[in-house]
Amino acid sequence: MPAVLWFRRDLRLEDLPALSTAADVDGEVLACYVLDPRLQASAGARRLQYLYDALRDLRDGLGGRLLVTRGDPKSRVPALAKAIGAASVHVSGDFTPFGRRRDEQVRDALGDVELVATGSPYLVSPGRVTKGDGTPYKVFTPFYDAWRRHGWRPPAASGKDAARWIDPADVPGRPGIADIPDPGVALELPAGERAARRQWEQFLNTGLSGYADNRNRPDLPGTSRMSAHLKFGTIHPRTLAADLGRGKDAQAYLRELAFRDFYAAVVHEWPDSV
Repeated sequence: MPAVLWFRRDLRLEDLPALSTAADVDGEVLACYVLDPRLQASAGARRLQYLYDALRDLRDGLGGRLLVTRGDPKSRVPALAKAIGAASVHVSGDFTPFGRRRDEQVRDALGDVELVATGSPYLVSPGRVTKGDGTPYKVFTPFYDAWRRHGWRPPAASGKDAARWIDPADVPGRPGIADIPDPGVALELPAGERAARRQWEQFLNTGLSGYADNRNRPDLPGTSRMSAHLKFGTIHPRTLAADLGRGKDAQAYLRELAFRDFYAAVVHEWPDSV
């Protein structure tokens, strides 16, 4: 039986554990993205432009085989799963309060179809780095020490050829297929997986040296400019960490990735801290 791969904050094909898990079912996978009106209403024009451009880049990477639909995920995702007779729906884990509520609703609506979460947008998923007594950290420095000791997996071996992709045109009834909007906002930096890779390579070659000091200089272009790519998952922090060495600047960058994991862990443990 085929599987559904529901993209969210993981708009890429490389280093995507959920893709590998979905393809393991029988190799035939429907790639989909749900344009949720709740998220669209809370996002500015530039954020939406990045999202839509990243979706177009993902669709191109899939040779056009990305089904985009609009509506509430708890109705749209089960409809897609039913249309292709899917045995399971695969996602990257979402640890935000909104994401956890949404996924529980979708899980309930899927009934006998399993919702499988594999991996997360973080080097170490929230809840895994704790004190010796199992309680969470509230202070970054001891969290960082434990986080480094915990470690993380190497990048996942996934890519566009990891699955046999179902063409949206072949989905019975083509339920709720929507176009990807284009607000027409000009972005200074391009969006999508390929752009993320180019930006990261440029930073490694020209920006990492001196990062420990230059990132705090407003008069210098001393940051990596990877924030939007990490936000939408067009690149995974595992990929970044794997390219970093052991020098002062590399370790300063790794520490910034640890801060990202720390605040995700805080929100996961104390949702009201949002």
